[in-house]
Amino acid sequence: MCGIAGWVNWSEDLSRQQSILRDMTGAIEHRGPDADGFWFSPRAAFGHRRLIVIDPEGGLQPMLHEQDERSLALTYNGEIYNFIELKKELEERGHTFRTHSDTEVLLHSYMEWEEECVDHLNGIFAFAIWDEKKQKLFLGRDHLGVKPLFYAQRGSSVIFGSELKVLLAHPAIEPEVDREGMAEVFSLGPMRTPGVGVFKDVKEVRAGHSITFTNNKTNVRQYWKLQSKEHTDTVETTAEKIQSLLEDTVKRQLISDLPLVSMLSGGLDSSGLTALAGKDFKEAGKILHTYSIDFANSAEHFQTDLLHLGLDEPWVKRVSEHVGTEHHSTVLGANDLLENFLKPLYARDLPGLGEMETSLYLLFREMKKDATVALSGESADEVFSGYPWFHQEEFLNGSTFPWRQSRGNFGNILSEEARASIRPDEYADRRYQEALAEVPLLAGESELGAKQRQMSYQFITRFLPFMLDRKDRMSMAVGFEVRVPFCDYRLVEYLWNVPWEVKSVDNIEKGILRRALKGYLPDEVRNRRKSAYPTAQDPVYFGAIKNWLMDIVDDSNSPLRPLIDENKIRAVAAGKTGMSDGQATKLMEYLIHVNTWLKDYHIKLV
Repeated sequence: MCGIAGWVNWSEDLSRQQSILRDMTGAIEHRGPDADGFWFSPRAAFGHRRLIVIDPEGGLQPMLHEQDERSLALTYNGEIYNFIELKKELEERGHTFRTHSDTEVLLHSYMEWEEECVDHLNGIFAFAIWDEKKQKLFLGRDHLGVKPLFYAQRGSSVIFGSELKVLLAHPAIEPEVDREGMAEVFSLGPMRTPGVGVFKDVKEVRAGHSITFTNNKTNVRQYWKLQSKEHTDTVETTAEKIQSLLEDTVKRQLISDLPLVSMLSGGLDSSGLTALAGKDFKEAGKILHTYSIDFANSAEHFQTDLLHLGLDEPWVKRVSEHVGTEHHSTVLGANDLLENFLKPLYARDLPGLGEMETSLYLLFREMKKDATVALSGESADEVFSGYPWFHQEEFLNGSTFPWRQSRGNFGNILSEEARASIRPDEYADRRYQEALAEVPLLAGESELGAKQRQMSYQFITRFLPFMLDRKDRMSMAVGFEVRVPFCDYRLVEYLWNVPWEVKSVDNIEKGILRRALKGYLPDEVRNRRKSAYPTAQDPVYFGAIKNWLMDIVDDSNSPLRPLIDENKIRAVAAGKTGMSDGQATKLMEYLIHVNTWLKDYHIKLV
């Protein structure tokens, strides 16, 4: 897993632009602490930061290929899980290989199939290929968007990189944010519209898409999308199919030349993956190490809400003992969270969700001390329709994204002038209607079934990208790779057409996954009701966040001040709005991030 950076220019010589490329690549040194690499030609400059996972000697990048007047350069971030099968197929087609790396397999896949190479890949990836003979840049991103890839066109240049900070390190990219960007921040944030990079004229390659750039043309291709069709498998067959896919996916994702571990929250998703991985480890005569997070005095401060029904740690212990893992628990206090509160902002280059991301960052930092790769249960709720919103009428019949409806609208705290300029509600409605228009409906489906399909599409294409962004940035900030087996596109394709009544069989969320994991987990673990990622409920933390925000509001030079309604913010901090402490804290955390982002990134509102 790595970080990539580069740019092409069809009218200027880039072969002497080492200092700029080094600045761009250096901005993501955290993504690849093990090595760097650079390649220049008159029209293209590629940089790479490497985190060694597979083939330490043979996977150096940028990787080049020169043969029969054909010259190619590749810079790539990710893992190709079917690279062994692909390598065999390519060898049968006459290709020869110098290394054991998936990087070389990707390069030869492009040689064989060019832009259609992405149709043959199963993995998590973001890459750039420069075809010297054709003077062509090709960008590709994985099916679900696990790995990030941003780009911007400036004149005759295309500038790209794994993170926004790569682009901002280039002199042609100014930290400018227009009204649409601010609408993303205040109307949808911290979620983002697919393809939107928030900064002015900065874009992201959408999940399941590739882009080909030539001197006078840009061609965007969607190589993968969900297709709706009738699900004809029985419940039993469906569970068996899911189990088979998960077994194959986990086995593929256990390939690593460096230590691999697993996250374990005690919930169904991470417990299931831990059990699957633990079985393979045991057969290989190895012990799987697992990791969880908890908060100091969590039992004392815990309060139930829509997504948090109980403490995780007792269940973590139960699963660890059942699977036979060596478990490690990281316990965080209020000071740990406060001291590292801004780390996620600098990792994302955009405002985020406060301690939910801070705690994840700190967990990965601890895991990095012992390993380089981990498995995570991220995305199971999105693809198995596990959230309460999927069956609650107020959300199924809602007129906006369910998470926006549930948590409230950050745009409501804007000043009258900012609201008039940004128009957050109008913007959110436009983006919501765009999402609905994309949904591949199924002819003859019931009205309820159609609404649940629309809900599922919103979560897979709008909410899941935020979760994957969070996982990627927090892990790669410490040079740590996290793999997400539930994002295997084959599993997502299959589950897309499984009706809600089958997904929730046995009258419980993700009932079909629970059946698929029968035999892998104790029944009491399989049947435990969902409880979301743990959150800090410490009043010390809440009080510190409130004081931090009040200092910002009291500072006449704070860049946030002109954008907010001061009275509304003071009411939130004073607990006079009817919001719970948790809701109020999330809003205040976000506003602290926004203020710091505007100030430290020298944002120019245009």
